[in-house]
Amino acid sequence: MVNAAIRLLTIAFAATTLTGCGLYKKYERPDISVDGIVRDTARIDAVMPTSADTTSFGDVAWQEVFTDPQLQTLISKGLENNNDIFAAAANVKKLEAALSCARLAFLPSVVFSPSGTLSKVVTGDKKSDWSKSYALPISASWTVDIFGGILATKRNAEMNLAMARDMEHVTRSKVICGVANSYYTLLMLDRQLEILNDMDKLTGETYEMMKLQKELRGAKETSVVSAKAANLGVKADIVDMQRQIREVENALSLLIGQSAQSIARGKLADQTLPEQFSAGCSIALLRNRPDVHAAEMKLAACFYSVEKARSSFYPKLTISGTGSFTNSLGSTIANPGQLLANFVAGLTQPIFQNGRLVAELKVAKLDYEVAERDWRQSVLNAGAEVSNSLVEYNSARQSGDLDRQQVEALTKGVDYTLQLYRMGSSSYLEVLTAQSSLLNAEISQVVDDFNKMQAVVNLYSALGGGR
Repeated sequence: MVNAAIRLLTIAFAATTLTGCGLYKKYERPDISVDGIVRDTARIDAVMPTSADTTSFGDVAWQEVFTDPQLQTLISKGLENNNDIFAAAANVKKLEAALSCARLAFLPSVVFSPSGTLSKVVTGDKKSDWSKSYALPISASWTVDIFGGILATKRNAEMNLAMARDMEHVTRSKVICGVANSYYTLLMLDRQLEILNDMDKLTGETYEMMKLQKELRGAKETSVVSAKAANLGVKADIVDMQRQIREVENALSLLIGQSAQSIARGKLADQTLPEQFSAGCSIALLRNRPDVHAAEMKLAACFYSVEKARSSFYPKLTISGTGSFTNSLGSTIANPGQLLANFVAGLTQPIFQNGRLVAELKVAKLDYEVAERDWRQSVLNAGAEVSNSLVEYNSARQSGDLDRQQVEALTKGVDYTLQLYRMGSSSYLEVLTAQSSLLNAEISQVVDDFNKMQAVVNLYSALGGGR
């Protein structure tokens, strides 16, 4: 019995050695070029400050990017209460359990099945004594991973777990940037509402002035009606703006996992965001972007699915053994019991499986090809998002500078036009045009300021921020 066990252990050791001799392959990243993946970086560098590290901005902690205390509180609530993050974390735990099962597949399965029998034979008037038999068997079975099928399954589970962790990071990043964008949207709408309230006051004063002009100087009724219509139009815009603010507050409340309610917030003018970013992009983007890395982990998982499908064509070596302490040896019952042991090694080679193995290999290869295309596309998408965010920031910054100059000029123009109108040297149409132009310019300036802030948030997300 001892010699048999030694021989089986020798076979197992040889099989395990074969497993590491190149009968299976390990995943390697396909060749991919990321040079020039971000468009026009040289031209962007010429008009905006950038840092030397291509991914430094994405590596910054979100608390250092979004410094508004009220925004930080909202982001923290979102990370704690958002249902999507909870679901992603639960999926990670599920795949951790699946990986544990895949790792345990390398170990033998052991079964303990004790049994006992109590029997008595009665023949005519003769009765025999009760015979008692028992068995305490332990059986074990071990499939030796000669051709890497079990190893491929384990590595497939590892890649799926890595992909799930990446998707959890993607969800975190979306929540962080989603809360930030909603918060800044509220600040933009608040500022626009302030402008509309100021314009409501201005157009209301103009309307009162028109009525006075009509009473004292006989101004035309059309001027009074036009002034009233302009004032009512601004009031209608105020009502619509209040509706938009309420809707954004409700959406932000849902995002952070609370019932719809008012959101405490600061002022648009008090916000400070980084103004120095990385414009370049390199292979590091493949590591820092969790969604890109998740796409590659899916590709790696598909690679190991192909390896597992290939291993199914090769024979499987199974070693099993049974040990039992029993007092039943055939028809003989002996007390005390004796120890029995049995070892078996079997080799199974698939010959005909109704085409199932071939079909599974074809499906696995097609899944790999699709995953590779998806991964390459995710790299292109990442580069485009970085490029778009950089251009968006630069465009909004330049437009904002021009808007500020325009607002200053139009503010003076409204004052001059009103003075001329009071002196009778200007028509009300000129006053109305000047006020309307000022309102549009102020709204445009706020939108450009918001777009610049949104571009910073989008760039942070595009560079894998929030990990």
